[in-house]
Amino acid sequence: MAQAVGNRAQVYREIEQMFGRVPEWLKRMPDEVVGGFWSLYSGIDLGETKIPNKYKELIGLAVSGATRCKYCTFFHAEAARLFGATEDEIAEAAALSGVTMMASTFINAEQIDYDAFRKETLEIVKYVRDHQPKPAPAQPQARA
Repeated sequence: MAQAVGNRAQVYREIEQMFGRVPEWLKRMPDEVVGGFWSLYSGIDLGETKIPNKYKELIGLAVSGATRCKYCTFFHAEAARLFGATEDEIAEAAALSGVTMMASTFINAEQIDYDAFRKETLEIVKYVRDHQPKPAPAQPQARA
């Protein structure tokens, strides 16, 4: 148990360095959870990864809307703004989550055959890919 408490102190130092304080909800996490949570959260959500932070927060906002978590929705909207998302981008992410949930609810309630759905989706993707405008060939650069 002493190791978990020592770990908690280190985690708190990292959180304070990033946020200027330790949020109350993190203080309520059990010793056995807080370090692992912070490691995952700071690494994937707050860290520099392959997905830019603005997009991660818009994804977080869409997921939060779908799961109807007012805490996460508020956090991810504010974090998206912090990382440069516009109000239009935030509204679009929220709308996308609603459209996705609507389609998901309908498809699951209708018990659409997954293999047929998968096959049809792959055919649609191939059709769209094959009918996209081809990019113009690169023009040779003039030598100086």
